[in-house]
Amino acid sequence: MARVVVDVMPKQEILDPQGQAVANALPRLGFDGVSSVRQGKRFELEVDDSVDDATLAKIAETLLANTVIEDWTVRRVES
Repeated sequence: MARVVVDVMPKQEILDPQGQAVANALPRLGFDGVSSVRQGKRFELEVDDSVDDATLAKIAETLLANTVIEDWTVRRVES
């Protein structure tokens, strides 16, 4: 078994109201020095060793991300 992480983030040109809300709240909570926040999603998949990178990419782009407004990355991690 392998562990795969798929990170999905809004594209840079897409407005991120959740990230903006976090960025605006930080100074009010006493955290200074953060100029920008982008909020995304993280998926962790346990897959058989037989699942190849092309299949993982297909899963990410057809189910996990809305490719019109989101970018995604897939990486295998040590268990």
